[in-house]
Amino acid sequence: MNQPIRRLALFSLALFGVLLLNITWIQAIQAESLREHPLNNRQYVDRLTVPRGPIVAGNEQVAFSELDEESEMYQRVYEGGELYSHVVGTFRTTGANGIEQTENSFLDGSDSRLVVRNFLDMLTGQESQGATVNLTIDPAAQQAAMDALQATGKHGAAVALDPSTGAVLASVSLPSFDPNSVSSVTDSGTAAANWGELEQDEAQPLLNRAFNQTYPPGSTFKIVTAAAALEDGATPESTQDAPEVLNLPAGGTMPNAFGAPCNNGSPDSLAHSIEISCNTSMANWAISLGEQKMAEQAEAFGFDTGEMGIPVPVAPSSYPSGLDDSQLGQTGIGQFDVRATPLQMAMVAAGVANDGTVMKPYLVDSVQGPDLSEITSANPEVYSEAVSSSTAEDLKDMMLLVTEGAEGSGTNGAIPGIQVAGKTGTAENGSGATHNWFISFAPADDPQVAVAVVIEHGGGSGNELAAPVARSIMEAVINE
Repeated sequence: MNQPIRRLALFSLALFGVLLLNITWIQAIQAESLREHPLNNRQYVDRLTVPRGPIVAGNEQVAFSELDEESEMYQRVYEGGELYSHVVGTFRTTGANGIEQTENSFLDGSDSRLVVRNFLDMLTGQESQGATVNLTIDPAAQQAAMDALQATGKHGAAVALDPSTGAVLASVSLPSFDPNSVSSVTDSGTAAANWGELEQDEAQPLLNRAFNQTYPPGSTFKIVTAAAALEDGATPESTQDAPEVLNLPAGGTMPNAFGAPCNNGSPDSLAHSIEISCNTSMANWAISLGEQKMAEQAEAFGFDTGEMGIPVPVAPSSYPSGLDDSQLGQTGIGQFDVRATPLQMAMVAAGVANDGTVMKPYLVDSVQGPDLSEITSANPEVYSEAVSSSTAEDLKDMMLLVTEGAEGSGTNGAIPGIQVAGKTGTAENGSGATHNWFISFAPADDPQVAVAVVIEHGGGSGNELAAPVARSIMEAVINE
């Protein structure tokens, strides 16, 4: 009789041991991953009972918490509505996104660097508060980007960077949405329903087109092709054949957008080809350079380097591989399978502006505790050395021809009294009217801002649709 009892006791003890191990595993090992799991909404509901820190742009609180006395929970308020929605994101009972998500531990006060502050609050009986997250966004540039994009009546995106640091000065994506409509703590059902409608909307208002949508960059990519040529030993005066229609080596043809040869039938210089945005000569440059050199130059600017966090996630931009010579020629003008986010093309412009050095983009300038003590501050990082300073200088001179030259293709990007370096782009996309691009930086002799603008399915030209948007953003930064 004792033997069966002993066996049962040992079996029960083993089960108890397994239970203890499982509890230990969940509470000690898996606790962090379970707490941060996207399907775990308790972390958000629980945090509605404490005031989150504000998110600040310039001197403006663009997101802050107010106590709702009826529910005794803190309601998140988003000043400016749709103006900052894709950058700031939302904090909801069902989840978070944008800066609200990536900086959550600072904003809700749970970060380990706030432990001492929270302990002192507990001792003094004060309510613990989250930290303040200060963004790099320039409110004037952000508003200018929104106004100018909305004036086009199209979907699209715009990004502005400080070329010397990588700070994101503006980032707008259209269509946008009002985060206040999805963040109610007193009517969470309606808020959740509104979020569901946004998720199902075919226009994709929740998509951050500036950071998470890739497009064929069209002729803006010719700056990368020209950079590869210059780094390979060419000069701005070096030439390639530039016929009206190029017979591509592996089949197919490529015409110039303006229906004529680029230099009255003679080989065209690299500088003039950028000025007028010649397709056939730039395709010849890509073919002559070869896939490896083109890919290496694209990577130097940030293509094919994987997902990046700034701290919000950014989709990778890509340059294709395994190309035949016809496909290679098409990549030289930013077509075939070349894909880029607006942020990536702003990085290209910023790299040229910054003497060939691309700085890593970032959105958070600093984090301050509730007592205004500095917890973290931005430390600008070099992302890559894309080109030599001499190549960057040549590229700048070529881009000045785009806005100032007698045959410049981007004169709508010019600012009276200020030199603007730019490049237009018109990208075929296989799904309707062309996308229209403009990348630029200004002032050219002392760059303060680099910009990329894309207009989805504009059907016009980069000069007609995108350049005026870029000009408005640059003016807002320079005139402050």
